[in-house]
Amino acid sequence: MSAILLFLFLSKFSIACQCPVTALNEAELAKYDIIFKGKIKELKLDKARSEAVFMVNELYKGMVSGEFKLLFDNEDQCKLELRNGDEWIIYANYHQIDNAKLDFCSRSRKYIKNIKEDFFEATSGVSYDEEIAFLQTKLGLHKPLKKNPNAVENRNIIPTSNQMIIGFICSLLGLFLFYWIFNRLFKTKKK
Repeated sequence: MSAILLFLFLSKFSIACQCPVTALNEAELAKYDIIFKGKIKELKLDKARSEAVFMVNELYKGMVSGEFKLLFDNEDQCKLELRNGDEWIIYANYHQIDNAKLDFCSRSRKYIKNIKEDFFEATSGVSYDEEIAFLQTKLGLHKPLKKNPNAVENRNIIPTSNQMIIGFICSLLGLFLFYWIFNRLFKTKKK
């Protein structure tokens, strides 16, 4: 009985990380906002809010900078094994205005030197080089931007106490001015 429960428990976790096999075609490429080939420059592990910074070598789709950050959940049992220096073909979608998220079930794949060990080829049906050639043919090569066009930069900066006081005083003056003009207009109409 315990052997059956152990088998059911283990089989539940082995099936949990399986993704549907998809064909490499134009309909599949249309599912993604960003497609590029690049190397991992830096990893910042922070549990569910981890980041991988890629140096983009070839951009096929999307508007990204030459150094691009992808978010991923490092605590997820179904996660891609990322290491500094690894080369990947990345398929991703934007998660927020300036952040793309790396999904386990996307077509993202790592470059593996030994073709016999390339399990991505076994599941996808195409080799790494064939996939690169397909992307270059169907989508073409695009130039990465020098700076991320979607960066929100200074939108969420909290004002200093002086800026808050000045803003408050300007708001009060504007309110009094509005009140004075409103009263002047209606007093003249009553006469």
